[in-house]
Amino acid sequence: MHYKRYKTILSPKKGLNLYRGCTHGCIYCDSRSACYQMGHAFEDIQVKEDAIAILREQLVKKRRPCMISTGAMTDPYLHLEEKLRLTRQSLELVEELGFGVALLTKSDRVLQDLDLLQRINEKTKAVVQITLTTMDDALCRKIEPRVAVTSQRLQVLAECQKRKIPTVVWLGPLLPFLTDSEENVEALLAACHKVGVKGIINFGFGVTMREGNREYFYRQLDRLFPGMKERYIRAFGNRYECTSPSNQKLMDLYHRRCEAYGILHHNQEVFAYLQEFEVKGEAEAEQLSLF
Repeated sequence: MHYKRYKTILSPKKGLNLYRGCTHGCIYCDSRSACYQMGHAFEDIQVKEDAIAILREQLVKKRRPCMISTGAMTDPYLHLEEKLRLTRQSLELVEELGFGVALLTKSDRVLQDLDLLQRINEKTKAVVQITLTTMDDALCRKIEPRVAVTSQRLQVLAECQKRKIPTVVWLGPLLPFLTDSEENVEALLAACHKVGVKGIINFGFGVTMREGNREYFYRQLDRLFPGMKERYIRAFGNRYECTSPSNQKLMDLYHRRCEAYGILHHNQEVFAYLQEFEVKGEAEAEQLSLF
């Protein structure tokens, strides 16, 4: 890890990224792409210096509370979080100042902060978002090697349900020829229903590849699934969007099952829910006194 000074922590769209880079090792990760101009080895995590002080400064300047999101580019629960606890400190600040939060992770380290998330959710809204790609834990360990496997992520969702913390699942990427089967999709959706997921975000079945992540992905395919790289090259060439040949059939299945389960399944509806700030009960008076 190394530190770098930044002037801001929140993006104009209220996104929070405390770290740059990742140690989870997911073979398909788009954040490896050269277009993001990382400027350092992907596993050499860049930590934003004085992040909590800068975040406080930005939040207190806001005219009204809102939802803060984190996890879009870098998972907030990297291995470093066990030592640095920057995500924990950020959530404490979010609670103190009366904001809401929507965080996205693949890690069960989020369990250590459920107490904070529950308190935030009792006043405003805290949403835990979990990425799911396969119901097969053994396959999960191959394609997402240094992070919680699917069964552990489902346990996170179940724990959130017990505490009445709302949850959203990001379904994907589902890798063509590896995880894009009807059986996998059926099982994932049934699991989401069982743990009471509020909504699912799904941009279609497939994976994206561009300079930086394509080369890494192909090296891992050669190592883990001999012959699969050649199959991808034949099927997709140098395309950015590598869409599953079964995409339409799987999308029909996806919408049909989610409708039956009562799960939000149109992306714009789910994003609207994630962005909507709520005030609950006695917290409304506190909000008025703060802002």
